[in-house]
Amino acid sequence: MCVTRFLAQQQVTYLFPPPYSPDLAPANFFLFPRLKSTLKKHRFSNTLDIQAAFTKKLNTVSKEDFFKSFQHLYERCQKCIVDGRNYFEWQ
Repeated sequence: MCVTRFLAQQQVTYLFPPPYSPDLAPANFFLFPRLKSTLKKHRFSNTLDIQAAFTKKLNTVSKEDFFKSFQHLYERCQKCIVDGRNYFEWQ
């Protein structure tokens, strides 16, 4: 089922983020920095080695860390809503 259709059926209201809002992209503040650190420290000879390194790194992230990342995302979204949906640097 299409995500958009599912959300409409569930009567979920989509709030469009500001045009430049990396502070609201969960992967930008939680997952990508962890994966990027894996790339920075090694040289890979092929894409399979990169995929294996990323998979290994992903498997080290605990459920608790993922849960905390979504709590922080909620806090960021609340701050954005209160601040009139303007861009802000997270502190």
